[in-house]
Amino acid sequence: MKENSYSVAVTVLETIQRSTSFLARKGVESPRLQVELLLAHALGVPRLKLYLNFEQQLSGANLETVRELVRRRGKREPLQHIIGSTSFCGWEIKVNRHVLVPRPETEMLAERAWQFLSKPPAGAALDFGTGSGCLAIALAAQCPGANVHAADISEDALRVARENAAQHNLSDRIQFHTGDGFAALPSGLSFDLIVSNPPYVPSAEIETLAPEVRDHDPRLALDGGADGLDFYRRLAAEAASHLRPCGRIMLEAGDGQAEQIRRLFVQHKWVVENVEADYTARPRILTLRSADVRHGPGV
Repeated sequence: MKENSYSVAVTVLETIQRSTSFLARKGVESPRLQVELLLAHALGVPRLKLYLNFEQQLSGANLETVRELVRRRGKREPLQHIIGSTSFCGWEIKVNRHVLVPRPETEMLAERAWQFLSKPPAGAALDFGTGSGCLAIALAAQCPGANVHAADISEDALRVARENAAQHNLSDRIQFHTGDGFAALPSGLSFDLIVSNPPYVPSAEIETLAPEVRDHDPRLALDGGADGLDFYRRLAAEAASHLRPCGRIMLEAGDGQAEQIRRLFVQHKWVVENVEADYTARPRILTLRSADVRHGPGV
């Protein structure tokens, strides 16, 4: 954005129009929406209120703040990092460079998980690779009687997850564990539900991702190994021994991976109960049970 992009007195509408053109030239998707969200954040007002105040003139301090936010977005820093949070199933979740920004598809995984876990009696759940803690927080909030655990190898990510749990008064409802996979857990823990959105991007494809993801999401949360399936292999091989009778595992899959994941789990004697498509009709959410445990009520 040129330093003289704004005149001394600039209205809300002029700011939106000029900033939208700037972000469009930088290749940012949905540039007007992005500008409106940044402007609303800078002014401390709901986005829809901007439409009621198009003729309001912005002060010099506000203009400088908006200019800097738009400049950062033009460099392809994620909107959520600039604002500092994102909405997940209605909960505001803090995000930064240490955690993956939750995607809309993961909200579907959260909903299916709490629908299963909310059935009496109250059970125990594990969020495997919790990151920001969004899935664990959704489960703890929606299933007050459940015992929720969350594990991650990154202490930086767990610091963010703990802050998110505290923000929503759920610190006493979620037990956090640091370590590599199931090795992070105390001996003897078992669960009615294991839920996970593991890293699933093939290593060689990370450099082809959008700059917002490639340059700002943590590599640990993206890299799924050569074919993107390393973490699914671990879950298929190890998760059954941590499930209670009638327990389930629910997983998010990357684009085009659902069938490969299904076959992988079947090879490890899992029963695939459901593969659900996301809002774009891509197979996304897998629900599985181990053939070695009893078949409980359907999910």
